[in-house]
Amino acid sequence: MVRNESTLLNMVLALIVITVVAGFSLGYVNDITLEPKAKAKLAKKMTALERVLPDFDNRPVSEILLVKVEGAKDSVEIYPAFKEGAFVGAAVVGASEKGYSGLVKIMVGFEPDGTVHNIVVLEQKETPGLGTKMKGEKFLRQFRDRHPANFELKVTKDGGEVDALTGATISTRAFTEAAQMAYEEFVKNKELITTTDR
Repeated sequence: MVRNESTLLNMVLALIVITVVAGFSLGYVNDITLEPKAKAKLAKKMTALERVLPDFDNRPVSEILLVKVEGAKDSVEIYPAFKEGAFVGAAVVGASEKGYSGLVKIMVGFEPDGTVHNIVVLEQKETPGLGTKMKGEKFLRQFRDRHPANFELKVTKDGGEVDALTGATISTRAFTEAAQMAYEEFVKNKELITTTDR
């Protein structure tokens, strides 16, 4: 039996074949998972909208308004909500990069007068058991039915009215910064989002 000699050419060809096969395999898997990922993302967004907004009968996702904000990486997403043609509120996605572990992204639902209806945490990578408590009912309830014009969206240590999470003041600051951003964009764009014929 004759044994093939290892040559540089044989090794390079083998490496090329392995790379091509791996590349096609990854591309194929990516293609077949794109649609399920998009559906899951849309379902998650719809669930968040249903949690933060008063009852609505339009499709806020298809009526999204994207607003470029100075200092923010992504455009701010604003989802107007209507019931029987009347404006009932809007959900605004606010974000802050100043969390303990980076990005904190929330969706704030506002009633027509700017009162916070509810808040949902969309994304965060904070310390488990500390910063992750921002998703908890105890923390979130202090924002509901409050109007940011009369409720200082800052931690009490910074002269605001928000009780910080124990051991997670940095995470709380990022959360309140994201909520303030959402409120400011709601106010700036209210006239645009309250009409059904944009």
